[in-house]
Amino acid sequence: MTEPSGTSKDDAEPTGGEHSSSEVSGAALEQQRARGGEDALAGVRPAARITETRTRSGMFGVRGSGDTSGYGGLRLPGHAPAPAERPFGGWFDEFADELGAALDERSIPRDAIEQVTIDRDEMTLYVQPAKLNAVARTMRDDPALRFEFCSSVSGVDYSAPDGSPVDRPLHVTYHLLSMTYRRRIRLEVAMDIENLHVDSVVDVYPTADWHERETWDMFGVVFDGHPALTRILMPDDWDGHPQRKSYPLGGIPVEYKGAEIPPPDERRAYS
Repeated sequence: MTEPSGTSKDDAEPTGGEHSSSEVSGAALEQQRARGGEDALAGVRPAARITETRTRSGMFGVRGSGDTSGYGGLRLPGHAPAPAERPFGGWFDEFADELGAALDERSIPRDAIEQVTIDRDEMTLYVQPAKLNAVARTMRDDPALRFEFCSSVSGVDYSAPDGSPVDRPLHVTYHLLSMTYRRRIRLEVAMDIENLHVDSVVDVYPTADWHERETWDMFGVVFDGHPALTRILMPDDWDGHPQRKSYPLGGIPVEYKGAEIPPPDERRAYS
């Protein structure tokens, strides 16, 4: 049996319990998106600014022939995180109250949290890029929150393969763990391709050092304040960021035992 921690969390619902989902909680999904959620952190909420991307088809951006992956017929819906509405369910409501109070105590405006999404029993807080470091420090230091560990930092490019405009398509996600209260939270930042700048959190979570370097290397996100933002996977003189949707697919033939294997986008399709 787990020893009591001496905090209010002893009586809270255990992690993994029944939680609400942004797809079913509150009003109809379309109304949720139109309103941007209501009173997500017990304060004035900004309008939702995390917008829907285009439906994806196929794999790796290949069009016509050349897709040898077997996923040429793949169809995925556009990424559209619906804002959650209260009551969130589980421990999420208590967490939202505590985070709102902690932001107020540190004079951090509550609209630093652009949107709250709850889906598949996971909570995501969309944070303004310029407020990320302050929010992360609050998440770590406040006694009622205590998210002591950042387990990963990674990038996601939601750009449309056909080049159609997408609002703030490049996201950076941060997975935080509270070892004190056994809780997990995701922070996410959405940015324009023309302004890929976000606060570094290395001074808050030293484990983010190489994670941020890899995200810079693969996606081109500039982490302002990082102590040594250099490439970690590609050579120092490499041109471009390989996991961006705009990056060419292969394009380099490979020689193998006297034969030449063409780049993936030039190979013959088998279906």
